[in-house]
Amino acid sequence: MKVECKISPDYKEPCAVLHINKMTPAIAEVISILEKEGTASPALLALSEGKTYLLEPEALELVRTEGREIVCYDRQRRRYLLNRPLYELETILGSQFVRISKSTIVNLRQIDHVEAGFNGTMLLVTKNGTEDYISRSFRNSFKERLGLK
Repeated sequence: MKVECKISPDYKEPCAVLHINKMTPAIAEVISILEKEGTASPALLALSEGKTYLLEPEALELVRTEGREIVCYDRQRRRYLLNRPLYELETILGSQFVRISKSTIVNLRQIDHVEAGFNGTMLLVTKNGTEDYISRSFRNSFKERLGLK
């Protein structure tokens, strides 16, 4: 793909023009990233030990349901309660996060390693040591996001 970048102090606001013959998932992701350029990631309100915290999505390792609660874990393995449904968080958190099961969303940049599990599942371990399984139904989309498929 040919890429051209023009830098000039005359430009007041960045503008990107893509000339393509078809839309691909990679181009759609690039467009999404460019559209978000200059906008801050939405901070999430979370509760822990009776206190309310403002969490930046980049600081989160994973978000999942535990019983009837939606919880997230940060890099220090602190546990926070969230008051939004998982499907809404998946949209808010953006392309940095990927769903690995019906109940879990993980930060791609915080994955330590993945290993084969039983019955076609895969065990995912984050950098802080939190473990969760990638279910068979989400395995292919997970591999695609990592560029393995």
